[in-house]
Amino acid sequence: MSTVTTKMGSWFKRLTTDPDEAEAETLSSEVAANPEACAAGSCRQGEKVALLGRLRCVDLRPADALQSLTAELYDGTDAVQLIWVGRRSIRGVEPGRTIKVRGRIGFRGGEKVMYNPEYELLPSSQ
Repeated sequence: MSTVTTKMGSWFKRLTTDPDEAEAETLSSEVAANPEACAAGSCRQGEKVALLGRLRCVDLRPADALQSLTAELYDGTDAVQLIWVGRRSIRGVEPGRTIKVRGRIGFRGGEKVMYNPEYELLPSSQ
């Protein structure tokens, strides 16, 4: 197969692929390439895991007198709610940021959660 044919095929694939599907494919391949990280889609309750993904949203949620910073991490396979109890903000934790977290997976309201995870902010290209 010629180089031109290969380039045309990849161009056509990018043109016809849903942006969300493309992002999921990119993120899940980054997770697969990182030996420390596991896919959020395969995590089970109670497991201590390392996850790698992109933050989709970050929100300050007051719950009575105790505030918490909540962020949704997406790795292409599933989303996990990261909850830092008692924090109002964390410098660098913002939507679009790539992050690696470590902690124990739990469930709240049917969603995967991780409370007070250790975190490492990564460059956006990773």
